[in-house]
Amino acid sequence: MAAIEMVGKRKYNNLWLGVAGVCILFFLSLPTLIVIPMSFSGASYLEFPPESWSFRWYESYFGSSEWMRSTKTSLLVAFLTTLIATPLGSLAAYGLTFTSARVRNASQLLVVIPILVPVILIAIGVFHLYAKLGLNYTITGIVIAHTSLAVPFVIITVLAGLKNYDFNQELAARSLGASRPRALLTITLPQVKFSIQTGALLAFITSLDEVVVSMFVSGGENATITRRMFNSLRDQVDPTIAAISTCLIFVSVSALVTVIIFNRNQNKDQS
Repeated sequence: MAAIEMVGKRKYNNLWLGVAGVCILFFLSLPTLIVIPMSFSGASYLEFPPESWSFRWYESYFGSSEWMRSTKTSLLVAFLTTLIATPLGSLAAYGLTFTSARVRNASQLLVVIPILVPVILIAIGVFHLYAKLGLNYTITGIVIAHTSLAVPFVIITVLAGLKNYDFNQELAARSLGASRPRALLTITLPQVKFSIQTGALLAFITSLDEVVVSMFVSGGENATITRRMFNSLRDQVDPTIAAISTCLIFVSVSALVTVIIFNRNQNKDQS
């Protein structure tokens, strides 16, 4: 009888958790569910629900040389940020696993500081530093700033993957004559590739969606899409912003789905 009651209680708890999860997911997705229909509105202002439907705001976006230039800048910066932050964060996470617990804990605290500190403070500090170095409004400056924000996400995700990794496999490879770099590249990293790819995805999205730092260090010919969106919202509000937001959502979701499908296919091939 007690076993039956326990099973019933467990089912009730699972049902409650499921309902709570669905509600939280719906709450987080609600802004997206509102923005996407607004991007297809035929009105000349933001309207939900739209009374008429049109692709005019997508035509306005893709037909604007300024919007396209900012989009290319953001994609280039996001790509370069991912290219730099992923190996840096992965190697840093790998190195932290071999340090003492005290050093590792202190290092992890330093790693998350860019996440905990208000972004506006980072933006102001970077702006004043770049003013002395002449890096404001340059691709190099934007990439360096975005990389500093993206690396912590890579370190955190790769550390989580390495936590369950058996380093005896790497030691066995080294005992058989493999150098440490070769053992790292051929044994360790392939087994935490999902964590690395997840970190790379987070780095890409962090750079693509970054607003505050970009407001300070990007501009002119090198204005990012988020900076131009903010300026557009300040000057006038029309559904072009909703169309651009929908495109950014599509890019982020597509990247996430690609990583998931790629890893699923890799796991099938290995099995």
